[in-house]
Amino acid sequence: MTPEKRVIIMGAAGRDFHNFNVCYRDNPEYRVVAFTATQIPGIANRTYPRSLSGERYPEGIPIYPEEQLPELIQKLKVDIVTLAYSDLAYEEVMRKASLAMSEGPNFVLLGPDATMLHSKKPVVAVTGVRTGVGKSPTTRRVAQELHRMGKKVVIVRHPMPYGPWEAVQRFAEMKDLAKHHATIEEMEEYAPIIASGNVVYAGVDYEAILREAEEEADVVVWDGGNNDLPFFKPDLYITVADARRPGHEIRYYPGEINLRAADVVVVSKVDSAKREAVETVVENIKSANPNAEIILGALELNIDYPSLLKEKRVVVVEDGPTLTHGGMSSGAGCVAATRAAATILDPRPYAIGEIREAYEKYPHIGNALPALGYSAAEMHELESTINAVPADFVVLGTPVDLRDFLHLNKPVVRVQYELKEMTHPDLGEILRQTLLPAPAMIVPGKRRNLRSRAARHPAPGARMVYMVREFKRR
Repeated sequence: MTPEKRVIIMGAAGRDFHNFNVCYRDNPEYRVVAFTATQIPGIANRTYPRSLSGERYPEGIPIYPEEQLPELIQKLKVDIVTLAYSDLAYEEVMRKASLAMSEGPNFVLLGPDATMLHSKKPVVAVTGVRTGVGKSPTTRRVAQELHRMGKKVVIVRHPMPYGPWEAVQRFAEMKDLAKHHATIEEMEEYAPIIASGNVVYAGVDYEAILREAEEEADVVVWDGGNNDLPFFKPDLYITVADARRPGHEIRYYPGEINLRAADVVVVSKVDSAKREAVETVVENIKSANPNAEIILGALELNIDYPSLLKEKRVVVVEDGPTLTHGGMSSGAGCVAATRAAATILDPRPYAIGEIREAYEKYPHIGNALPALGYSAAEMHELESTINAVPADFVVLGTPVDLRDFLHLNKPVVRVQYELKEMTHPDLGEILRQTLLPAPAMIVPGKRRNLRSRAARHPAPGARMVYMVREFKRR
């Protein structure tokens, strides 16, 4: 018999676990000897448990810090290193490949055909080209339109492995957040979806998650994390690009795959981006995926009582991953505070613990405070940092209201944001074209659907000229 190939999976407790589950767990040709971990604190030095790893791994699988990769390759006699996490610049991907291959093994990237699960229900996938592009408001907008179509929607979220690792988690009410010991990072994603009347599934075993979701859904909506690929094969593939980060849509892995595979590309934040940046993103989309439908969209900001902030000193708290590995120096909170004529204070001199370490690791962050809440300790550090800043107000640019979990010593003004399409067809029109029954015509010997992919995606030239002209008029 051919000996098993010995594999290390480089990951961040999300895509890596999924790839293991669908490609390696029950495959006798491979033996996964270790995971490595990065990006997410508190993952390394744990064990992927037997309850999830299956019968072939009775002791589970150890997880090591990624920094130990070279010595692990030699110690564990590794044949294959596979990269299984997201939002990496291409130079960084190849640096990791070079590091691994310099020790001898093959370096592997698994593609969609090997890792996507097939659903018996229609799947709409919402993905991004980077972290923080506006996937969450796009997901909520998709769900809103599906409800208007009379569809029962279940949203399946990309793994968020900050709390206990459970095969399947279901969130239908706010109290389910406490039931599953959700962290701030998880609540930021789940709470707005639950508040809008949707059921959210997450966890670790996405085959089991999909089968349960199918039982209560007319349509399954995949809500992606970072710029990762969908775990489910989509019937409609929506990718969100960021007008405030032109060029990133073709420089990061695996975000460019999402761009090239998309049926629809939503260019978000056009209301706060420079016109030249919007045009650059549009041209890059046209070059990479000429058949994609392109929607220009604004993230409409709704700020509580903006007049209170005029000429006041504020500390702005933004979504954590958007500022850290997402590469942004600021977010919606800073935009809203600036529009309200507030003075944004620098929180860095007051940062403690892992909050301070985040500023040191990500020096690009400006006068914004990343809402890191991967653990109870980080939540305490975030609370202490906010309270120490000598501000008049806290501006919360986070999707979840942190007042529900932190004791803050100054008044809070919240910023919320929703996607608004500025061009046509919009998401509602596209969803109806894709998911509602289409009229059929009789052709000799066959029936054919009039709404073929070619019909949904006509040649882009005239359409894009019209869309860019419309944007310029606005």
